[in-house]
Amino acid sequence: MTGEFARAAIVSVGNELLFGETVNTNAAWLGRALAEKGIAVSCGYTVGDSRTSIQDAVWRATRSADLVLISGGLGPTEDDITRNAVADLFERPLQSNEKLLAKLRDRFHAHGYREFPETNLSQVEVPEGAIVLDNPNGTAPGLAFEEDSTLVVMLPGVPRELHGIFLGDLSALLEEWLGDRMAPVHHRMLHTTGVPESRLAELIEEAISSDSAFASVLSEVSLAYLPDLRGVDLRITSRSVSTEEAKASLDRAEEELDTQIARWRYHAISGDIVESVSDALKDLGLMLAVAESCTGGLVTKRLTDHPGASTSFVGGVIAYDDSVKVSALDVSQQDLSQFGAVSEVVAIQMALGASKRLGSDVGLAVTGVAGPGGGTKEKPVGRVWFAVVLNGEERTCSVDFLGDRDAVRERAAQAALAMLLRTL
Repeated sequence: MTGEFARAAIVSVGNELLFGETVNTNAAWLGRALAEKGIAVSCGYTVGDSRTSIQDAVWRATRSADLVLISGGLGPTEDDITRNAVADLFERPLQSNEKLLAKLRDRFHAHGYREFPETNLSQVEVPEGAIVLDNPNGTAPGLAFEEDSTLVVMLPGVPRELHGIFLGDLSALLEEWLGDRMAPVHHRMLHTTGVPESRLAELIEEAISSDSAFASVLSEVSLAYLPDLRGVDLRITSRSVSTEEAKASLDRAEEELDTQIARWRYHAISGDIVESVSDALKDLGLMLAVAESCTGGLVTKRLTDHPGASTSFVGGVIAYDDSVKVSALDVSQQDLSQFGAVSEVVAIQMALGASKRLGSDVGLAVTGVAGPGGGTKEKPVGRVWFAVVLNGEERTCSVDFLGDRDAVRERAAQAALAMLLRTL
């Protein structure tokens, strides 16, 4: 293949991958490892232990990539057919490698086995013209050969063995084979919360269409939207041999994007908004207390999962039952009866009660209907009220979240932390 930058394809082999018995961590690991070397993965295939499936996927991969990495199916058992399937596909007869055989015999003897299992003989067979890649962590070597200007590499499926080969002999081979066609990938993550992916995309696309300067800067990088229950991360990517050039492109893109996302953005190296909340509390010299109902302690857990939480967090009260709201947080029984637990007035009293009872500067409260039951026409499942009290000021808001019980609780905890951060 030809092109400015090298492209790779990954073929993962194994029935266990298709059946869902094993998570395909090898493909993810290879994707990251290749990106660090400046090789972009353009496509991937997952196939079972079938000769025709393996051959079809490998053939298609070689038509579109400069490097094809095949993982799995190099073991000694009958279902390990990758080596034979690939060798036959490219008409490369298998030949027994005496050095590999001697090394394998020594390995078995060193581990106390008197007899060498004949089934392992398949692991010393090498396609004609292939380079043997040393496996420091197992018995099946990696195998590599050139086919119509594409480098085809077979690797064992055991993660520890695959990693050892890639980080050793294969890395050196890739440097030699692809050389200046490898341009390292540089990423930067911008974190947002409280805004849907579709809205972010809409704003950015509108800016690209209406602002030529914005469009020019964004054309220097690639942009990906990475949503989850807590928010949407924007990943900006630059490919450049020069780290300085890549940093300059990312800086320009970040500056432009910030004009569109600033109101929802938070800064955290870890990606967790708790990091930003904790830093803000420490900078202001404030201590926080939390009162939770529908989130059941999730906000408190996330706060205390962060190292150094004791410098800014006093504690929390999980007031799930209304009686606990009254006894532990001084919530008015009359207001509970009149307005219900999921209301603005109760949220404020919970935040005030937590702050007063635990002696904090800041009080944060969450109360809502997580579902699947308990909702009404006036207060549907997903309705959550939030309150923050600080220096005598009270801030509240309510949100109707979508999703199942876990999604509502996760989104509510994130929204509570986001409201707190913006208040601070």
